[in-house]
Amino acid sequence: MRTDLVVALDIGGTKIAGALVDAGGRIVVRAQRATPAREDGETVMGAVAAVVAELAGSPLWASASAVGIGSAGPVDASTGTVSPVNVPGWRDFPLVERVHRATGGLPVTLVGDGVAMTAAEHWQGAARGHDNALCLVVSTGVGGGLVLDGRVHPGPTGNAGHIGHMSVDLDGESCACGGRGCVEQIASGPNIARRALGNGWRPGPDGDASAAAVAAAARAGDPVAVASFARAAQALAAGIAATATLVEIDIAVIGGGVAGAGPVLFDPLRRSLRSYATLSFVQNLTVVPALTGTDAGLLGAAAAATPRTGIPGAVSTSP
Repeated sequence: MRTDLVVALDIGGTKIAGALVDAGGRIVVRAQRATPAREDGETVMGAVAAVVAELAGSPLWASASAVGIGSAGPVDASTGTVSPVNVPGWRDFPLVERVHRATGGLPVTLVGDGVAMTAAEHWQGAARGHDNALCLVVSTGVGGGLVLDGRVHPGPTGNAGHIGHMSVDLDGESCACGGRGCVEQIASGPNIARRALGNGWRPGPDGDASAAAVAAAARAGDPVAVASFARAAQALAAGIAATATLVEIDIAVIGGGVAGAGPVLFDPLRRSLRSYATLSFVQNLTVVPALTGTDAGLLGAAAAATPRTGIPGAVSTSP
């Protein structure tokens, strides 16, 4: 019987994905549910349990020896709890304990989704071979993680590098986190779409008002859509430059659904970055798309639970 599998859970505001992943980073079984993000905490946990149950139905389940979770944040890896900004029903929710029980007692390791994506990109993606990097997830929210001195650096609670709640507009709008002018409040997909709609952009006949639809309009030259992405790019550039100045990263890797906009996002981002990253030791900072795609969260969660590729400082709990 094989013994090289881990259970990986990627929990966000839109979907809850699960997989059995082998030591080489290959996903051998998948499961997924929509996140009932506006429901109560037990309903959200029910969706997680359904994903676990589907994976447990595989004959390969018996080969899984541990669980890794990458969750929307903030998380507290030291206590095994999560309080995602975009899942209001979870506040100090004991996710590690609940998943430990749902998986029949497997040891569970928790990290933030940004740290998970960072681990995936450093293991198999665009940050591979870089000793100092910032990796970002730009999607329903904006998360991030750091690689410092060649190792993923989650911080004491698993939130280090959480660029989404760095303030880049001191007089900006209030954010769901309680702050003001956060990167997420400007650059996340829903906020890109909200800003475009507020400034006069209108969806096509299909009624699609998502950030992806705004990106399509921007590619077609719609000035309002172009401006909405430019504003998001400026916020990301300000956050990336501030991070680079603080810890001397040499590459920023951007994944998540919004990164799928391609040049509509990356061209103004690189232009804005030249205006913010001006000191000599950050002028050579590069920005590239992530390579691990929609599997980044799962691969990073697997890395957190795998001793050989694990994340230093991540807390594994077996209640």
